[in-house]
Amino acid sequence: MHDAIVRTESVFKTYNGGSVTTHALRGVDIAIPRGSFTCIVGPSGHGKSTLMHLIGGLDRPSKGRILIDGADITRLGGSRLARLRAEKIGFVFQFFNLMPGLGAGENVELAMMLAGRPQKEHGERAAELLSLVGLADKQLARPSELSGGQQQRVAIARALANDPPLLLMDEPTGNLDSASEADVLDTIRRLHKEGKTVVIVTHNNDIAREAELVIRIKDGQAIGQEAL
Repeated sequence: MHDAIVRTESVFKTYNGGSVTTHALRGVDIAIPRGSFTCIVGPSGHGKSTLMHLIGGLDRPSKGRILIDGADITRLGGSRLARLRAEKIGFVFQFFNLMPGLGAGENVELAMMLAGRPQKEHGERAAELLSLVGLADKQLARPSELSGGQQQRVAIARALANDPPLLLMDEPTGNLDSASEADVLDTIRRLHKEGKTVVIVTHNNDIAREAELVIRIKDGQAIGQEAL
């Protein structure tokens, strides 16, 4: 696969907790094509979220290499890794992780501020992204004033703040009712059609059926990649 935006090579992750050693990942080799819609699936506790965190540079492997857009992130120091994350990766998690004291627009602006984007761009860009996810009228609303689906769409807008090519989503609909899930999935589909690489960790078979590529993780190993 010549144009893989994500590639892992013999990735291992081991956690040592006193007398207990946990082998979360055991030599994972995957390649995710640029512009694809990919789902990572498998039983709970078998390494899916660990793999996602390693791909996103939120943790480091015990052994092996991870390449994002050609850069080996296992060799980057803290500041260079933080810069790559800000430029290349947008994160969306199950529990939204919005700042409760900030409005929707301010939550989106915060991502731009942390990435060092010029302040004069923040307000206009945040408004543009909230409009993109169907929340143009919610810019001042705080998370407590929004439904679960609306909060997740704010989280997606925040993930897009710096226009990253790669979106990593860990169970993005796992905390939503059916109607909110449908809204969020519609947003994800539109982003993929616009060229974003979308990688979703999920237990939801309906989402997995929409994917172009399904990577199955079991016992810390990638047991198959299926192009659908």
